[in-house]
Amino acid sequence: MGTSEVKHVFRSIWILLTLLLTAATIAASFSGNYHPSNAYFVSMLGLATPVLLIFNVVACVYWLLTKRKYWAVLPLVALGFNTHYLKSVFQWNSQHRIPEEQHADNPEPDGYLKVVTYNVQHFGTEITGYSAKNLAEYLEEQGVDILCFQEFDGNRYFSLDSLRHVFAHWKYGTLATHEATQSILPIVVFSRYPIADSRIIRYDNSANSSLLCDVLLKTDTIRIINNHLQTTSVSQNRGRLERGLADQNDRKKAKAMRSFVDALHQNDIKRANQTDSICRLIEESPYPVIACGDFNSLPSSYTYHKMNNLLQDGFRSSGRGYMYTFRYYKRLLRIDYIFHSPSLEGLYYYSPSLTLNSDHNPVLMELRYR
Repeated sequence: MGTSEVKHVFRSIWILLTLLLTAATIAASFSGNYHPSNAYFVSMLGLATPVLLIFNVVACVYWLLTKRKYWAVLPLVALGFNTHYLKSVFQWNSQHRIPEEQHADNPEPDGYLKVVTYNVQHFGTEITGYSAKNLAEYLEEQGVDILCFQEFDGNRYFSLDSLRHVFAHWKYGTLATHEATQSILPIVVFSRYPIADSRIIRYDNSANSSLLCDVLLKTDTIRIINNHLQTTSVSQNRGRLERGLADQNDRKKAKAMRSFVDALHQNDIKRANQTDSICRLIEESPYPVIACGDFNSLPSSYTYHKMNNLLQDGFRSSGRGYMYTFRYYKRLLRIDYIFHSPSLEGLYYYSPSLTLNSDHNPVLMELRYR
């Protein structure tokens, strides 16, 4: 085979890969429009959206560096179909304030509210409560009014009572008893303002839950829904997948891959059903709503689209720059959110990178409620 023939084959492979990549990325852009139980293939592509978008950028650059630059149109079209996703992780609005410009040492005037959501991951089950103390100090300096934590629990060295003492600055709280949360991952809300009508929302066949409560401001009431939705189980199932793929038997490799993908899909269905439950609560609320937490869902997901149809994504209403909230997987994943009713005005939204024994970053937002 001559040099020209090799180049032709190589070019043909690139064209085929570009066509397949474009088709997959366009299909992934529709994943949020369908309940995962009705769209297996599309929902799985939705989970791969960050990687697909990166591959499209690579393909676009490759074709622009060749003589056949017109092929770069395909990945550009694929990126165009995912504009909604890109706007959910990139915001260029220079008018939005940044944390350094805030008057964190002074209390906000009436009508302003600052909220944080953070999956603290049990603070790494540390002995001294170092991370919890540092977090409490940081949030107090930031002037945060309402704390929404997921996986908030003590251990035999640093008990739940000790944790509650650390966050004593926020004197009101909905901290469920151990008996109420022994079958679910603990979830709490702390507040500088009184809390009423708090209740846990449990989900079938899941250790995850949501916590609803009404925060009584001076002349207003805002409903907080703190959520911790079904995990993807990627970390839990990755070891099993790697062992299966290491097996010499091709049938076992295929079985391991199917099992891994099926687990992702089943958890995607659970998250979608949990989202439907949350949306009903939002629709029934007599008060403006802030729905936040660890949704374990990308902006391409059914969960994000459903929530964003009812509420506003705080990052899109008042954020800037690049947004991710999961510290691993090359910082490609935005899975923690603060959504708010349109009647609440977003002022700024950001996610600082804190090294406090959690695989998540906290998300903070300031709003004006009147």
